[in-house]
Amino acid sequence: MSGSDAPATNAYWGRGGLEEKILDALAAAGKNVDALTIDDLAPADQFHGGGKGATERLARLAGLKPGTRVLDVGGGLGGPARTLAGQFGCRVTVVDLTEAYVRTGAALTARLGLADGVTHRVGDALALDVGAEPFDVLWTQNSGMNIADKERLYAGFARVLRPGGLLVIQEPMAGPVQPVVFPVMWARDARASFLRAPDAMRALIEAAGFQARAWEDVTDEIAGPGSAAAIPAHSVQRIIMGEALDAIVRAGQQNRAERRIVMTQAVLERRAAPASAPPPRTSG
Repeated sequence: MSGSDAPATNAYWGRGGLEEKILDALAAAGKNVDALTIDDLAPADQFHGGGKGATERLARLAGLKPGTRVLDVGGGLGGPARTLAGQFGCRVTVVDLTEAYVRTGAALTARLGLADGVTHRVGDALALDVGAEPFDVLWTQNSGMNIADKERLYAGFARVLRPGGLLVIQEPMAGPVQPVVFPVMWARDARASFLRAPDAMRALIEAAGFQARAWEDVTDEIAGPGSAAAIPAHSVQRIIMGEALDAIVRAGQQNRAERRIVMTQAVLERRAAPASAPPPRTSG
C-alpha cells in the first residue's frame, strides 16, 4: 500500500535554512544560542496548539515515567520529544515526513546535548518502519489533520505498540458547527484537511484496538493567541508560516469561538489483541 504524499507534505511544510532561521530569531530575541535550554527553544520548536505547556499537560495526563520508550509520530522539529527526554526522562524516537524538520530537529537536539535520549528519522505515519521491538508509548500532537485514512493510521499505531502500551494524542477535531473556516495552520483549504468529530474519532481509535483512559476537551485551556500581533518573531508559527500567519490566526479565532474546531487530549491503552469483528451468526 502506498503511504502519504511525501512531495506534497515537504512542499507545504518544508523550509530551507531552517536551523539558521531559528537560531537567528532566537538570538534577536535575546537568547544565547550557544547555551540554549528547552525553555529557550520552546517558542521555536513546539509547533502545535498550546505549545510546551500543552506538551507537559499531555505528559502528565499519560503519567510518563523515566525510561519509557516513546515513538513520536509527526514530531516535527522535536520540541515535544526534547521535553519528554529532558523533563520526564523518556527515550524518544521522532519520525516525521518533512525532511527539513528531521535535519533541523536532529541539529537542535545535539545542540541541547540530548542526542542520547532523542533520535530523529524521516518516516511516514501511514507506513511506520521502526523496527521489531514495540514501543511503550506512541505520542502524537497535531499530526493527523492532513491524513484522510485514519483507520489505517491508528491500526498502524496499534501495530508498533506493545500490549498495554499507551497511545497519547493531542488532535484538532471537527466541532459541532461546520464547515471549518480556512486557512488553518495545516491547510489552505478543505482539500488538505480531514477532521472528524470527537465521538467518531474515539470510536475508530477504539476499533483499532485501544481502550480510552482519558479523553478531554482542552479547546479553551490551550487556546491560541488572541491576535497575530501577540505571536513573537521567534515563534515557530511565525518562522514557518510567515505573512500567511495573520489570516490563519483570524480563522483560528473564529473556528474556536464558533466551535468549528475543538482540541482533544487523550490517553488510550492498547488492548492485548486488536478488536475483531464478531463471528457470523449461524442458523439452527
